[in-house]
Amino acid sequence: MTTGRASKLLRRPGQGRAGFLELFLDLVFVLAFSRLSQELLKHPSWTGAFQTLVLLFAVLFVWIAATRFTDTFDPRRPLIQLVVMSIMFGTLVMAAAAPEAFGRRGLVFAGVYVFVRLGIFAVAILLLRGHEGQRNALRLLFWVGVSAVLWIAGAFLPGWVRGALWMTAAAVEFVGIALGFPTPRLGRSGERRLEVVVSEEHVAERFRQFFIIALGEPILVTGLAFANGPFGADRSAAALVAFATTALLWRIYIHRAGALIAGAITAAPNRLRVAVLAVYAHVIMIAGIVTIAVGDELLITHPLGHPNPAWTAVILAGPALFLAGRAIFEYAVFGRVSAPRVIGALALVALTPAMRPLPPLAVATTAALILAGVAVADAARARRFPSEQPSPPG
Repeated sequence: MTTGRASKLLRRPGQGRAGFLELFLDLVFVLAFSRLSQELLKHPSWTGAFQTLVLLFAVLFVWIAATRFTDTFDPRRPLIQLVVMSIMFGTLVMAAAAPEAFGRRGLVFAGVYVFVRLGIFAVAILLLRGHEGQRNALRLLFWVGVSAVLWIAGAFLPGWVRGALWMTAAAVEFVGIALGFPTPRLGRSGERRLEVVVSEEHVAERFRQFFIIALGEPILVTGLAFANGPFGADRSAAALVAFATTALLWRIYIHRAGALIAGAITAAPNRLRVAVLAVYAHVIMIAGIVTIAVGDELLITHPLGHPNPAWTAVILAGPALFLAGRAIFEYAVFGRVSAPRVIGALALVALTPAMRPLPPLAVATTAALILAGVAVADAARARRFPSEQPSPPG
């Protein structure tokens, strides 16, 4: 049963297009990605990578919650717009605090994160009073509340303990997603439409839009790094390789799976499983893109510089993460994984030790050639199977 108030605020199943408000919301994540990539650039170590990953998880959880909220509610309604604007400002504060999140601004980052996440689901519960979707909002609030304890506790502890608690908090949420948020007295989420997505087209479009927003970070880094120095042959070649890498990421992402995710969710025997796989895939791909942005700045700033093992690892790890996430995404849509993606990711990892004596330009060119090989293999498969349809796992 649905109350009159809830029915006026809910998104209709046929209302598939993302609105301008959602595109506006995504702009603040450009800042968040930029702050995270710059922080990793300052600390290109295992510790820096771990801390950046933890903060990236928090940022992505906010986006996932906001997307779920706007998939449930109509963003054209003033009340919903106010909530989305609040999410946007909270994300802005998180991005501003991120560089010092493992220092003096840990409580600001964690406090705002917890407030935004709990606030989203608390508002949803209030607005869904009398609606069947309220039970799922309660499940989400319970799991976010569990992880919130770890986020806040970590903010009062030293750096390495803070990182461990925050990573555990992120793991709690990932486990909750995988298990369907089992909650005392409420059970777990099922596979009904309202418990997965209201509009498959809307969710698919939001994934694509967010991916494009993430690609804006390496484009921005490439342009700024290239502008801040001479336009010599070495730096020009580095900028070309960086741009080509970003273009290949777009090409590989959008090929088939990126265009067919809505149909895959609709056709899936287990729609919850497909939705979960798509979330995991995008988290890994965007982690790869943030890493690639860091590698691009190292590449353009020091194209023929003295070899540095940390730089080599960063330049190759980004594309490897992207291909790993893209392989999961392909499995979510087609129930299979193409060999070129696995081979490409493994090749990038296996080549890391051998590439250490080489300058960044040679390392980045090798990574771009491997991505190009995957893109060529995709094109060849498209010619062999021009009408391939989604076939998600059961």
